[in-house]
Amino acid sequence: MRKAREEWGRRDEGERARREGYPSLADDESFHRAMEMIARASASPGSAAEFMRTAAEADITAVLPTIRAPTLLLYRRDLKAGPDLLPARDLEARARELAAAIPNASVVAIPGQDIAPFVGGEIPAEIERFLREPLAQPRPDRVLATVLFTDIVGSTERAASLGDRAWHDLLTSHRAQVRRELARSSGIELDTAGDGFFASFDGPARAIGCAKAIVKSAAQQGLDVRAGLHTGECEREGGKLVGIAVHIGARISALAQPGEVLVSRTVKDLVAGSGIEFEDRGEHSLKGVPGKRRLYAARSD
Repeated sequence: MRKAREEWGRRDEGERARREGYPSLADDESFHRAMEMIARASASPGSAAEFMRTAAEADITAVLPTIRAPTLLLYRRDLKAGPDLLPARDLEARARELAAAIPNASVVAIPGQDIAPFVGGEIPAEIERFLREPLAQPRPDRVLATVLFTDIVGSTERAASLGDRAWHDLLTSHRAQVRRELARSSGIELDTAGDGFFASFDGPARAIGCAKAIVKSAAQQGLDVRAGLHTGECEREGGKLVGIAVHIGARISALAQPGEVLVSRTVKDLVAGSGIEFEDRGEHSLKGVPGKRRLYAARSD
């Protein structure tokens, strides 16, 4: 990443990238000037380094099986893996590994050594062929969703100290505020158990923003609320969402501290580049869920 900061947009960096990534155009001076101009215009050195860091660290393997759209994976079978260009690994094996994780995905090897899809006509032709194929029937019973669970910490003790009437009024006010935040973030309320909420979103960034707003508004009401988020494949049953992803979200919420929005690694990686910052909370065993999961706390604004 340090090297990217130092060399981004420089002529010598462009020449090196051209040699490694575009060998068929190594002697094309106009292409070299265009790449140099695009590098400088598209991103600052710091932004480029941050993008490369995010791309290297993000891992969305867990959500690949939830993809339902027709998927085409393309790779250059003769691509040379330079030390600063690509990881030193078998590209064909990696492509087939990804295709195996995505339902009904297909993988095609494209001839050539250039990394860019716009070099040569083979990649556009393959994409056009793929787009002309008949679409498979969708499976509406399973969806990719971000689930949110919230819970008031110490609600029993608070209810005892306030008394039934005052606690009822406070809880009613809190529920109304949660529903306002859900409406603002296009969240869908799925269930209300006791003083907690179970909701779903079609995007993890909005879910995090909503969870932060709920925690903040609850604090202004004198309540400590914790929230947990996870993104995964869920099944629809009678207007509800069920499945292991829902259980993971509920378990994560139970581990959150008062006033904390705790998320899974999947959620963190899916919002990479959004500007949302996280603090690592380490690996945890979730009751009833095999293996350990690394969790992160979304930092307050």
